[in-house]
Amino acid sequence: MDGVPPRPGPEDSRALGGAWARFQRHDFPGPSAQLAPFVRRYWIVEWDYDEPYHQLIVPYPHVHLIFRDGGAPQVHGVSSGHVVRVLEGRGRVFGVEFRPGGFRPFLRASVSGLTDLVLPAADVPGLPPWSRRASDVASVERWLLAAGPEPDPAAEMVAGVVDEVAADPTITRVDELAARVGAGVRRLQRLFAEHVGVGPKWVIRRYRLHEATERMERGDAIVWADLAGELGYADQAHFSRDFAALFGEPPTRYARRY
Repeated sequence: MDGVPPRPGPEDSRALGGAWARFQRHDFPGPSAQLAPFVRRYWIVEWDYDEPYHQLIVPYPHVHLIFRDGGAPQVHGVSSGHVVRVLEGRGRVFGVEFRPGGFRPFLRASVSGLTDLVLPAADVPGLPPWSRRASDVASVERWLLAAGPEPDPAAEMVAGVVDEVAADPTITRVDELAARVGAGVRRLQRLFAEHVGVGPKWVIRRYRLHEATERMERGDAIVWADLAGELGYADQAHFSRDFAALFGEPPTRYARRY
């Protein structure tokens, strides 16, 4: 769960016009100064549904640690596509959202090994055993600090590159990005695999598609073929395919809902 609260499925009226806010509460505490090099933020989601609700979660290039119902934490690698989770009854989830590259000092191995996977935190050698029942910011921070993470200059470099991609909508190609940051394409690809878990092309496409959804949500008039070209796509068909893979529906349907 990243950025704005994740998108619910289009078939449910509770997904329309921000109606999800009547059933969910979100909070995003920030990390301490000690963990800020690694953790982007914490997130807490609470919900109350009389009927099961299918929650669409759109991926970003962040690894998450997730605590559910007082159980042991799980590591969620970067997902290459959207995920749907069912929320029912009353529930609460506490999560840690790592910066791009921020989980590498805990994992102590290539983050690409986690992509599209969920595994117990107990399987990560760099993390101490989780023995607490409460999952709150203070207890989770003490646990993470006990792992003794060390800042990684390469991870910091990669995090800065991801931030640049997110901030600059004119970045649409990997070779352009590599030239801008002074690295070869292959080196950039290796750094992203090692520290982010997905390649720079995926990251660029993800943030350019975010540009598309922002325009839809503002109600901008959109010529789809023109938008696809602005975002670096060869044609509208490739844009629509990538959009559906990430958001779970074609861009035209998404636009109608907003």
